[in-house]
Amino acid sequence: MADRRPLIVVPARFSASASALRYRAEVGARALLEAVYAAGGEPLLMHPADPGEVPPRLSIADGVLLPGGGDLHPSWAGQGSHPAEYDVDVDQDAFDLAVASWALEAGRPLLAVCRGAQVVNVALGGDVVQDLPGHRHRVHLAKTAPGTLLASLTGDALEVSCFHHQGLGRLGTGLEVVAEAADGVPEAVELPSARGWFLGLQWHPEDTAATDPAQAALFAAFVAAARSQTPQCGVRCV
Repeated sequence: MADRRPLIVVPARFSASASALRYRAEVGARALLEAVYAAGGEPLLMHPADPGEVPPRLSIADGVLLPGGGDLHPSWAGQGSHPAEYDVDVDQDAFDLAVASWALEAGRPLLAVCRGAQVVNVALGGDVVQDLPGHRHRVHLAKTAPGTLLASLTGDALEVSCFHHQGLGRLGTGLEVVAEAADGVPEAVELPSARGWFLGLQWHPEDTAATDPAQAALFAAFVAAARSQTPQCGVRCV
């Protein structure tokens, strides 16, 4: 019997409409799920609900992927509103923050993309830069810090696909910047004290993972870390 794919839990994103489903929907970016699958993982969208139920629900996960999405409500980081805010949903926020905290505490491999990286930063006590118009809808070069996990996977620089109008502000406890844009904006963070594999990216590696080996390597490393969590019994033993 073939080994099962590591189960990668991805919190779904609330959507106001989806034509095939007629009304409100819960969705995941197809490119992101395809990148996880191509790397050998089994992506599973999870319904965002009661944050207090995150530990038992997430116990099935071999790895957790916090995806992009709308803005975090500024109150989570003790900040005021900004005119550029969009798609804020405090229920989504509360679930994502609980997922981030649980994954870090449990030592589950965690890949955090765009909004996901900001969620981790806020969960660790940091805040966000609320508007970075120069980093939205663009591809640019990001330089990586030597000796880091990111550099070992991608080399000393790589092209990144950015769609973030928010960014990492004051860093949460233990986070270190491991990649920057030319203007000094943080593009990736690591957590050296993490109990498990962790990488936070401000760009969207799924945009070019099918054609760019450097981006594909990020998913491959994440899924490999999740595979090391997969129980021999074929399902997570709880």
